[in-house]
Amino acid sequence: MTSKYSVLFLTHRGERHQRSALQAAPPEFEITLLRDADKQTILHHLPGKQFLITERSDTIDADIIAAGKDLRLIQRLGSQVYDIDLEAAKQAGIPVCYYPIRMTAMVAEHMILQMLALAKRLRESMHVITLDRDWGLEPRECDEDTFVINFTGRQGIETLNQKTVGIVGFGEIGIELARRLKGFNCTVLYYKRNRLSDFAEADLNIRFATLDHLLAQSDYVAMLLPYEPETAGCVNRAFISKMKRGAFLVSCGASGILNEADVRDALAEGYLGGVATDTFAWEPIRRDNPLLELARHPESNIVLTPHTASGSIDPNALPDRSEDYSNLLRLLRGEPLLYRVV
Repeated sequence: MTSKYSVLFLTHRGERHQRSALQAAPPEFEITLLRDADKQTILHHLPGKQFLITERSDTIDADIIAAGKDLRLIQRLGSQVYDIDLEAAKQAGIPVCYYPIRMTAMVAEHMILQMLALAKRLRESMHVITLDRDWGLEPRECDEDTFVINFTGRQGIETLNQKTVGIVGFGEIGIELARRLKGFNCTVLYYKRNRLSDFAEADLNIRFATLDHLLAQSDYVAMLLPYEPETAGCVNRAFISKMKRGAFLVSCGASGILNEADVRDALAEGYLGGVATDTFAWEPIRRDNPLLELARHPESNIVLTPHTASGSIDPNALPDRSEDYSNLLRLLRGEPLLYRVV
């Protein structure tokens, strides 16, 4: 394949991800990459493009699809296609595919781990079982009638089942998290600037809520906000005061959204039932990080992980984004498209 094919690539992501997307592009593609483009800008650039790749969450509506008279494929990066007018694409004869992002699934899994670790007071249980202590009973070999439940006398062990989980910042990771929470029969509230469609909410079994209502009702508050000037340190004393007493705070959002001193105080004072975060205001984490003070005590219900929710990534390497173009290449080779919805 020696011909050049023109691709319009719509993204909301920062420079590092943009560079990796361009670097991964096969040589037969000429990429026009737009960040946070409005509708008129998209309409201006779309004529003559054979492929549209989108990893943004704004609508690809009938007007945009009609302007793409040369389009051969609309490729959504991520698992949601709620923002694409599928009927208009079908009428225009343009295939539409999504493409699951491995990293977003891994982060959603990590948030489930955070919730369960706090609910089960995992750190405390792991620590106490190692102690050289007489638990008040002579050990006996276990069989179907001989066992000792909770032989260390743990208190405050909770469940995720049928709890209310509030997701603050609802993008691709939030969608993956909501899908996984279905298995726990949770009530899932979400807050984002632009509400999803009724169809999307019903499909994901979620309900939109204002931020204040979400904080007041949620047993678990899951932070997935991106970093912006207005989100820096936004999880502070005022934010936490709107949460239910005893609720769990978990975060795989951007580094820097927690006011770590305020979070520490709320946990130390017993207002929060537990805290888990994968990201920090300074990375690598500083030794004077306020959360480390509590993490050094095994009985503290706090789980800190070193920004590993998305996997064993080399911090010095650009993300591998070659899969962004896999369906484009499959179409050119006449192979079946993956994850096709239209």
